[in-house]
Amino acid sequence: MKQKMRRISPAFTRSELLVVILVVLVVAVFMLPLFSRATAKSPRIACINNLKEIGTAYRLWQDDHGDLRPSQQTVKNGGWGDFLTNADEGTICWTNYVIMQVELGESPKLLACPSDKRKAAADFTNDFKDNTHVSYFVGVGANDIYPQSIAGGDRNLGPGTKPDSDYGFSPKSGKGNDVIIPVSGPVSWSLKMHSAGNAAGAGNILLGDGSGQQVSSASFNRIWLPNAPGADIWPAGHIPATPSIRLVFP
Repeated sequence: MKQKMRRISPAFTRSELLVVILVVLVVAVFMLPLFSRATAKSPRIACINNLKEIGTAYRLWQDDHGDLRPSQQTVKNGGWGDFLTNADEGTICWTNYVIMQVELGESPKLLACPSDKRKAAADFTNDFKDNTHVSYFVGVGANDIYPQSIAGGDRNLGPGTKPDSDYGFSPKSGKGNDVIIPVSGPVSWSLKMHSAGNAAGAGNILLGDGSGQQVSSASFNRIWLPNAPGADIWPAGHIPATPSIRLVFP
């Protein structure tokens, strides 16, 4: 019985191997920038997902508290609205979130943006007692009756058209800031957090309907701020003369 001869395929020649290596290198050169951009965007995507989770927490909390948010409900009924009849309540911005810890799934990680220098607290019990673990401001007058009201956003928002080099309204000290912003603006995102490579500034906002939006300084001033309904929670003697929103920064 004759044995069949197996045909052995020849190996790559040196020239063919060099061609393959060259093709791989060329493909890598074109693909690396795409991977770099995807990596750069991922913290911002994670951040806007955090804001959406906070939006869900608001809805859950409202369902059990008279359809009001923590900033609109009285202390007696579980909120912190009584404090907001006073000015300069930035130091207790973190209270808004600790009130909703159950609705947030007991996860303070949702309150720290991956692009922020501030890091997430380990838990709400021992490590969450001030603003130093919070990345997001609170729009105290927002509600889902007005879907375009501004319920929250990245803390690196500041006054004027020239982006601040640091965190804008949110001071390093963690003492927070209680800010009246005319809907006519202007404001701009500072050069921290999501503004890397964008000299005009960029950030994320949470709307009253629970949706999140990625916005530039220009689009925030042109589209979102003018359409935000004015707040109705003002300290005595601090009622603005023009339509404005009130944002409490951590």
